[in-house]
Order: sequence, then structure tokens, then C-alpha cells
Amino acid sequence: IPYGLEVTFDKTTHLIFPAPIRYVDLGSANIVAAKAESAENVLRVKASVKDFETETNMSVICTDGSFFAFNVKYAKEPEKLSLEMVDFLHAGEGNLPSNKADIYFKELGNETPTLVRLLMSTIHKQDKRLVKHISAKQFGMQFGLKAIYAHNGLLYFHTSIRNKTNMRYQIDYVTFKVVDKAVTTQTAIQETILQPLRAYNDLAVVAPKSELRTIYA
Repeated sequence: IPYGLEVTFDKTTHLIFPAPIRYVDLGSANIVAAKAESAENVLRVKASVKDFETETNMSVICTDGSFFAFNVKYAKEPEKLSLEMVDFLHAGEGNLPSNKADIYFKELGNETPTLVRLLMSTIHKQDKRLVKHISAKQFGMQFGLKAIYAHNGLLYFHTSIRNKTNMRYQIDYVTFKVVDKAVTTQTAIQETILQPLRAYNDLAVVAPKSELRTIYA
């Protein structure tokens, strides 16, 4: 059951989604939509034609796999100009059942984004140490690997960053490398850089005297 959405020509309607927007499809040229600058989960929608009569549709898929369908019609004064879409995901059975469809992304293989996030959340909550003595320490900062999990073709890395200094630590970026094991000094070593597909509790700053645990898939 698509959600009813009213738009107008002189005002912009903002839709706030529970996760960054991955895909948007517009049913006709009577409406235009674009992600808000510096806000990957906010979509701006308005009419491109005044007083269009034929109802159209719009679909949105977010990176967490949630799917939103809309029937869009013109209104001179829309009832709402700002909508929190997360409210409709949890409003109960019978409201937006289409939003609960399993969406698959190519990079995640046979896993849905919803299941991947659930697995990462569970790993973070359980906080088990299954790997020991794999860490690096320098200048009061320590990065370590706490556990590795495998599920349905994906690897999950439970990492920890400890900030033992009195200053905030800014994280620039995180990448992974696959490096050949050196057999002899004459062997050419190759390395492949891998970008994480998903991250849970991926913060940009580690507070002084604190620990940040993040799950990467």
C-alpha cells in the first residue's frame, strides 16, 4: 500500500528516511526529487508542473534495504512539508507493508541489508573477544581486532580503537588490505585494498580516555 504524498510547485517537501538513500524512481516528469546537500537520508520533492492533475508515483530504496512507495498528487497547500519516514516503518502491521520487503544489493550477495545490520548489531552487543594479540599501538592509540565472523559469504570484523590520550582522535578513513605472505626476500608482495561494505557504530571521533568498537562487513 503506497503512502499518499502531496507536493506543490512553490514549496519543497522534505522526506527524512531512516538510512542513506540508494535509489529513487519518479513515475513522471511532473515531479522532481533530489537528495539534500550534506544529508544522504533527506529527499527534497516538489512539483515541476503547476496544478498537474494525474496522480503519479515515486519509489525510494535506502541502504538498509527499506523500501518506500508513494502515490504523489498535486496540492496547492500540502498538509505536511516534512515527513519522518521511520515512523511509518514501525507504525504496525497494515501500514506500509511494502516497506518490509527484502531488498538485495549486489555487493552483499545473498544477504539483505536488514539481516547484515542485525548481525552486526548482535556482534556489537555480545562484545566477545575471539581473537587475541592482533593489534597495533602508537602515540597513545591502540587499534585491535577482537573477533572475526563469517556468514553466508560475508566476513564480519569486530574492531576496537582505544584512545589513551587526553585529546579527541579524528578518524580519517578505514580500509582493509589483503597482503601476500612473504616467503623469501626476493618474492614480490602484492596487496589488494578492500573497502568495507557496511559498518556498524562507525563514528568519526574517539573521545579522550575511551574505546570505540566498530563492526565492519
